[in-house]
Amino acid sequence: MAQSGPEKTYKEKLATGSFELQQCTGCKKHVFYPRVVCPHCGCDQLDWVKAKGVGTVYSTTIVRRKPDAGGDYNVALIDLAEGPRMMSRVVDLSPDDVKIGMAVKSRIAGSGEESLIEFIPA
Repeated sequence: MAQSGPEKTYKEKLATGSFELQQCTGCKKHVFYPRVVCPHCGCDQLDWVKAKGVGTVYSTTIVRRKPDAGGDYNVALIDLAEGPRMMSRVVDLSPDDVKIGMAVKSRIAGSGEESLIEFIPA
């Protein structure tokens, strides 16, 4: 199914190298995952703002795979500096070394439609 609306806008911004979040014009809170209506106050006026790109690991788990299947990797929930929490991964270190409370910074991995946010230790 083709993407549309806020999700499409988010992915298009990532594809051009920009990590942006929505911010509600009503309550001023940041929103992630992209939506049509603010989940905090119900306002339908959400602006796009550049993310600070930093956060803290809220939780992490390791997905175990055989080496020939790509090896182990982590899945982490990251509390962004702006307030929202997003699911991602922390890279450039062993999955066993990713710890709750670790400071991280974002980077865009992949390119074009395959762009996504991942984190590295700050």
